[in-house]
Amino acid sequence: MNTAYRKLLARLQSVRSLGVSFGLDRVRLALERLGWPERRFRAVQIAGTNGKGSTAAFLDSILRAAGLRTGLFTSPHLCRFSERIRVDGREVEGERLGQLDEAVAATDVPLTYFEISAVLAFLAFAEARVDLAVLETGLGGRLDATTASQPLACAITSIALDHQDLLGNTIGEIAHEKACIARPGVPLFLGPLSPEALAEVERVARETGSPLRHLGVDFTAPDFPLGLAGAHQVSNAALAVALAHEVASSMGLVLQGETVKRGLAGTRWPGRLERVADDVLLDCAHNAEGAEALAAALPAASRRALVVSIVQGKDVEAMLAAFCPHFDFVVATRSPSERSILPDELAALVPRGGGRKVEVVTDPGQALARARALVAGAPNGLVVVAGSIFLVGAVRARLLNEPVDAIAGSDPMP
Repeated sequence: MNTAYRKLLARLQSVRSLGVSFGLDRVRLALERLGWPERRFRAVQIAGTNGKGSTAAFLDSILRAAGLRTGLFTSPHLCRFSERIRVDGREVEGERLGQLDEAVAATDVPLTYFEISAVLAFLAFAEARVDLAVLETGLGGRLDATTASQPLACAITSIALDHQDLLGNTIGEIAHEKACIARPGVPLFLGPLSPEALAEVERVARETGSPLRHLGVDFTAPDFPLGLAGAHQVSNAALAVALAHEVASSMGLVLQGETVKRGLAGTRWPGRLERVADDVLLDCAHNAEGAEALAAALPAASRRALVVSIVQGKDVEAMLAAFCPHFDFVVATRSPSERSILPDELAALVPRGGGRKVEVVTDPGQALARARALVAGAPNGLVVVAGSIFLVGAVRARLLNEPVDAIAGSDPMP
């Protein structure tokens, strides 16, 4: 591995102990010392409990189909930190990110893991002179590092209970954190929200002076084939199309229907209902809402096995209640995350009944092999790997021989 990238990975690993520390003061100070790189490109900011990454991927694909030079910032990554920062659909080289981080470190601002990644993205996009950057909010919105940007449009994909220890214990409290990405005069596009969430978003928008755009009222779902599977992707695609039209309008461009169609069909987003082998499907569902969406989108199979790992702090019982009725076998394992629930403990929480069999295989690779053996010989036998982004990343790397970082690491709280 090249030296600069290795140094970056080591630095990221060293700051993981800082955990999640909300606030914009540190990021803004670092950006000021770097010459305000986030002001040198247009941006769209996307928040939400689920769907924000997929919406960002759809939007990036549409804009690239329209001939724009794009930046895409997402998190967390599956195999490599460099996955998070893309220009024109391609990862920025790790060595270049390491070189850019020398300037970030020289600011002497004590940034967290996510803050470093966001500032690096801003620097990379400014250097590449992108026409527009698509920024996926990391956690919440009000005090997220991406909120230091100056977007021409924002979106909220969905709001559900997740990360309650950081964002609040009610839908209203979580909605408030996400709604505070709203800016005066900047349109805020909304996906399907519950009445409680919508009421809080509308209140914040009124106080902020942000005009709202509602799915089903101001824009509708596109009648085009989508490159991402699952009925839940329809609303994400609708948001992306509406945002793309807003971007085009602000830039004096006309977005043709054929361009939108091509962008939606060409969207790829690893680990989201991704078929990586005839008998293996990967999905990053890692909360109750995501588990329900996955369950609703499962393809037909005569026999199914679930390979599952879940980190502490999630609503494990709700996730398993959504997953497990659709599987003949459940193989509990442990992802590389230090917060992963012990497989024995996870297996004990799996709902019994329906003839479902539960096994424990600690190593993810061996768990996958065991699950494949359990469905072998059945017509359309299917193994689904889900429950943790960490698990999906580890399994995907093994199956597809994806390059992985020599120093593994990720945000303290994905």
